[in-house]
Amino acid sequence: MRTVIGIDPGLAATGWGVVRFDGSRFIHVGHGVVKTDPDMPLPLRLLKIHTEIRKLLAKYGPSEAGVEELFFSKNTSSAMQVAHARGVVLMALGQRGITVGTYSPQHVKQAVIGRGKADKAQVQRLVSVVLGLQEIPGPDHAADALAVAICHTNRSSIDVQQRHR
Repeated sequence: MRTVIGIDPGLAATGWGVVRFDGSRFIHVGHGVVKTDPDMPLPLRLLKIHTEIRKLLAKYGPSEAGVEELFFSKNTSSAMQVAHARGVVLMALGQRGITVGTYSPQHVKQAVIGRGKADKAQVQRLVSVVLGLQEIPGPDHAADALAVAICHTNRSSIDVQQRHR
């Protein structure tokens, strides 16, 4: 059974979701958000994200991770802050020797829904169905992180199958 953590990095809120995959079905393990206070200095916000992600890695022991790639829009200062958060997440994963796959938002939607242009609500509904949850997981960043974990599991399963041919 594979344990995968999905991460949706952000400076204000970094979503995380942990799933297990037994080869034929997904099992929801946990999800949530690491929040930082906007009044804290940047180095302390990054330290909090790093520390909390390390705690989650120790608690759940994933062997693999999926991390959402940056989506650049017109707000470059916001993108830079997300890049800082993503960097400390990748560092925490690297420190534990965890295999990491990175995925664009469109790739995640394609893997979960089958269409790269699906809306957020469609992705969240299907994540709850795939994981057998009674409700749509929240907040949004946590639901996105679960989608990234599902995407990674699907992608890496295909890669493993192709290597064995």
